Amino acid sequence: MIRTAINDLGLQPDIILVSTARRTLETLEHLDPWDETPLIEPMDSLYLAEVPQIFAVLRDVAETARSVMVIGHNPGLHDVALALVGTEVLADPAAAHQTPLRPLTQGFPTGALAEFVVPGHWSQIGPGAARLVRFLTPRDLEGLS
Repeated sequence: MIRTAINDLGLQPDIILVSTARRTLETLEHLDPWDETPLIEPMDSLYLAEVPQIFAVLRDVAETARSVMVIGHNPGLHDVALALVGTEVLADPAAAHQTPLRPLTQGFPTGALAEFVVPGHWSQIGPGAARLVRFLTPRDLEGLS
């Protein structure tokens, strides 16, 4: 189901950074097979990682990587998603009611998917450095498959 939805959205990561926890590795297994096999990097440093650790991992991504998928844990993933959007956008009352920002601000359930565009280099990633393209919960993903 999740794999079909990701495929239908045309998402094809070059690299998948995944926590070494059993649950995250099982999530990764559910995403196989890929049309093009991504580089998969299991990382102990993503286990229960907080924003600084996740940004540090992303800053080490090769500049040749066009797209990266991170499979990790909350609250870190939710916090990093909000940080990527940036405090200025989150504080803007008009933006707060826009889709997909509004559901993201309400939480990041297990199995959710947040897609961002990062216009700069991976080495420069940090707060406010990305634009949220879509945020889908497992219920949304079920509707796509």
